[in-house]
Formats: sequence, C-alpha cells, structure tokens
Amino acid sequence: MSGTLYIIGTPIGNMEDITLRQMRILKEADFICAEDTRVTLKLLNRCEIKNELVSFHEHSSRKDAQRIIDRLLSGESCGVVTDAGMPCISDPGEVLVRLCCENKIDVKVVPGPSAVTSAAALSGMHISRFTFEGFLPTAKKERLERLELLRNETAVMIFYEAPHKLKATLKDMADHFGSDRKVALCRELTKLHEEVLRLSLEEAVVYYETNEPRGEYVIVLEGKSLTDSEMPTLDEAMEQVRLLIESGEKPTEACKAVAKETGFKKSELYSALQK
Repeated sequence: MSGTLYIIGTPIGNMEDITLRQMRILKEADFICAEDTRVTLKLLNRCEIKNELVSFHEHSSRKDAQRIIDRLLSGESCGVVTDAGMPCISDPGEVLVRLCCENKIDVKVVPGPSAVTSAAALSGMHISRFTFEGFLPTAKKERLERLELLRNETAVMIFYEAPHKLKATLKDMADHFGSDRKVALCRELTKLHEEVLRLSLEEAVVYYETNEPRGEYVIVLEGKSLTDSEMPTLDEAMEQVRLLIESGEKPTEACKAVAKETGFKKSELYSALQK
C-alpha cells in the first residue's frame, strides 16, 4: 500500500504562525521535501523537529521527482513544504502532486498562511473574486504581453514582485491600467516591518522614486470598472447564465455569479431565467 503526500503550509514570516497539526505531521512524516533545505531547517530547529530533509526545487530533474514517488509507492509518507506559505501553488511542489495523482497516491493538505489571501484581506478593496497572477515574466516583451491580456480584467489582480523589480512593474502597470487605478502594496507580511500602502498607481510610482523598495511584495491591483456603455444588456447577461448552467452550475449559483459581474440583481436574472 502506498504512503501519503502531505502538502504542508508553513509561516510566511512569523514563526509563531505554525500550527499544532503542521508540527505533528512534520514530525510523523518519514521524510520532508523542501524547496530550500536551509530555510526549512531553521523552522524545524525552532520547533525541535528532527527529520530527513530532501531537496526538491525548480531545477530538480524528473529522476529526482521519481525517486520521491518511488518512496511513496513503497509505503513511506512525505511532507512537502515551500520556503514560506502554501506549497504547490506557483511552486515546484505542484509536480509532485501531479505525479501522485497519476500514480493514485493519496494526497492530503495541512493548510497554513498564504501571502495571497493575507494581502487580499489587508488591501481594503471589495473582493468578491480575484485572479492570482504570481510573478510577471522577466523578459520585457512577455511582461508587457501579460499586462496587455489583463487590461480589461474586472477582478482584483494579485501579483508577487521582488524589490529590485518593483519600480519598473509599477510604471508598466500605470501605463497599461491607468495612473488612477487603486493598488495596495503589501510587504514583509507577518514580519517585524510589515507594511501596507494603499495608493493609486501614479502615487505609488512617485512614492518609490524617493523610497527604495525593501522586502518581498504582494501587489493587489483593483480590477477595471465597467462604464455604463460597457455594461452588458440583460440578454447578454442571460447568455452568461445559460453558459454556466450548461457547464454544470446550479441555476441559483449561476445567477449569483453573473449578478456580481454585471450589476444585475440575482432575483432579476433568476426571474428572466424562469420565463
């Protein structure tokens, strides 16, 4: 019988955010897969956990992954962690989860802090839905193409960014989304120097002309607001409802989802659907 892969969230900054269940599974697992064993070792030492650490990162080979899968197939259990937060999201650990699914190996989640949802909660924006974009491409051409694809996105957008790239990113965003678009810049979340700046893109660009970015950033960017001329008609909204229902959504949930996007009332859409 195969073992279990545990997806284990870890603190994003403050070590006190580790949970009792996370510590128990880290102790009980036969071995731990870590993105950077040096970073994970600090956490394990803090919690007085002595366990085998196996390195698995973005440059690990297919053979490295297969060795871990073979151990799981033999009956061992493994905890997979990233340097901070939830692994397997924009993270090398997702390869292991996919291979476990292909090999019918049990996968369980031991949830923990997430920089994405923490920043979303801190942003002060109305967030009925958001899209997680992670890090923008490094190459200028691909970076601008990605931003262009997001130009008409109405959901809140959440990005990660390194301090040395922040200024250029904010300037590119102001060019694509407009200088008055609201943004929340969250840095060093849960750490000693945690800071959240809620500004317009123009204000953010100006601010960082005289203030050097420090620490890792989560950028929460307001989505595009539809003008009256861009708002869909009732017929167009109902077409969206029907498409959701055809894809398996319940009528009430379909109406609720489209209402959030279009400005129509849920009851109005549901009544039109009944007719």
